[in-house]
Amino acid sequence: MPITSPVPTRAELIDHLVRTRIAGDVATPRENNLDHYRRLANGDRHFWLGLELGERWTDEQDVLAVMAERCGVVDDPRHREGQDTIDPELTVAALDRAAAQLRKSAEAGHRVLFATGHPGALIDLHSRVANALRLAGCEIVRVPLGLIADQGVVVQLADIAMHERGASLWHTHSPEPMTAILDALEREGEPLPDLVFADHGWAGCAAQRGITTVGFADCNDPALFLGEAEGTLTVAVPLDDHVVNPRYYEPMTAYLVEAAGLTPA
Repeated sequence: MPITSPVPTRAELIDHLVRTRIAGDVATPRENNLDHYRRLANGDRHFWLGLELGERWTDEQDVLAVMAERCGVVDDPRHREGQDTIDPELTVAALDRAAAQLRKSAEAGHRVLFATGHPGALIDLHSRVANALRLAGCEIVRVPLGLIADQGVVVQLADIAMHERGASLWHTHSPEPMTAILDALEREGEPLPDLVFADHGWAGCAAQRGITTVGFADCNDPALFLGEAEGTLTVAVPLDDHVVNPRYYEPMTAYLVEAAGLTPA
C-alpha cells in the first residue's frame, strides 16, 4: 500500500512499517532477544537501561510475556531461534499514546528534553518532533556544556542530546549521559524537564528520576517495556531502532506529529 500523502493513514503506516522492517518480521534474531531477556532477569544492569528493576523480573519467562504483550514478539517460549517479530499495531498504538503526551506538553508549554543513543537512525525523528514542539510554544531544554560520561562528552546538536567520543557520535544504551544532564541541571538551579523524549538508557534514566518519559526501544531491549508495565515509563514505543535507511522513519514521524496536533516540522 503506497503512501499517497505527506502524512500516512494508519493503514498506510502499518504497511510501511512492515515493508521497511521497522516492525513485522524485524532483523533482530530470536536468539538475541532471548539472550537479552535472560541477562536482564539475571540482574545484568547493562540491560536495565537506567531503571531500577529490583527483584521483580528474575524470571525470563515473565520478561518474555511482557514483551509479547507490549512489543509483539513470539510468545511461545519453545521458539528459540530464527525470526522474531514486532507487532506493527502495537507500534502505532504506542505512537498514538506518545502523541497524546506530546499534545499535553504542547498545551501546557512544557520544558522538553530530547536525547538519542541512536544518532545514525533516530536523530531526524527527534529533531522534527523537537521543532514541532518549539513551534507549539514548548521550551527545548538546553544541555549544560562540558558534561563527561562513559569516557566521552554529552553534546547537543539539532536540539538533541547525544554521546560523543573521539569527534564521533556514538551509539549507546547507557543511562550515564542522561544522569550527567539531569545532575547538571540540578546543580545549576535549573528545573528538570517536564517531559523527556528519548530512547533506551536515556529514557530509562529519566523515567527512574520521576520525569514523564516517552521512550523508543527495540525488541531485544525489554527494560523500557517493563518500566511501562510498572508505570515508571509513560510510553514505550516498539520498533527496530536502526533499519537500513533512516528515511524510512519519516512517515512514522509525520504520523506522530500529525496525531499530536502539532505544526508540521
